[in-house]
Amino acid sequence: MGQRFAVSVACMAKSNSRYSAILLEVFKPILSGAVSIECIIAGGGFAFPREAITQAATDLGVVLPKNLGDVLYSFRYRAEYPAAIRDLAPAGKKWIIEGAGRAKYLARIIDDVCVSPSKALKPIRMPDATPPNIRAYAGSDEQQLLSRLRENELIGLFVGVKLWSHQNHLRTTVKGIGQIEIDEIYLGIDKYGIQHVVPVQAKRNADKHGIVQTLQDIRYCKAQYPDHVCIPVSVQFMEEGETIAMFRLEEDASLNSIKVVEELHYTLSSTWA
Repeated sequence: MGQRFAVSVACMAKSNSRYSAILLEVFKPILSGAVSIECIIAGGGFAFPREAITQAATDLGVVLPKNLGDVLYSFRYRAEYPAAIRDLAPAGKKWIIEGAGRAKYLARIIDDVCVSPSKALKPIRMPDATPPNIRAYAGSDEQQLLSRLRENELIGLFVGVKLWSHQNHLRTTVKGIGQIEIDEIYLGIDKYGIQHVVPVQAKRNADKHGIVQTLQDIRYCKAQYPDHVCIPVSVQFMEEGETIAMFRLEEDASLNSIKVVEELHYTLSSTWA
């Protein structure tokens, strides 16, 4: 088992190195000064087509992955950008890559919003309503996290609205963005009769939350559910165990970014007394 894990880590590291080389080649116009970094910082962004990824791999003589989209997906949701690219962003800023239409992307520099569990928060202990046969096979991946939240109605408790799970892992397209995937969508209503839509982004403890994904979720919900109040939520297992970090987010339209409105941690206990 240890040997298989080592091989897996080595393969991941090799992919990350290959992806970094490809991204650096795509960003060559910026790194060489042909595209002004000042214009990008001012909000212009750096647009490029999906074909630029293929061309970069060809120029470098490296093999592309079978799933071409995984190159950008890796940097948008999992891996750090190469240092040469990160260093172009001023202090307090970060790079994001957004969909800009079918097979088109836009790299931008925005305020660095950190959506990461705080170690200073004391977890709120809650009884675990997960059925024993489900809990016996509980893991720490996104699917298991979404299942635990659903069984314990934690999303509705967190936002203070009666909610029902509407769709899971929705793959769709948004005008001006392209294809997106939403982990789960809840629909609900509050005590005043106001309707709400809650897009949920779920992450394992080692993964990072994506500003891009939240912005895409908001765009979709506003278009699909125009009469609903949109409350984006991010959730994450903090560790191998029962503690779940939950973040209520909102769009910062002035900066085309997001803000953390509230963060709470819940520990599900099967020995409630």
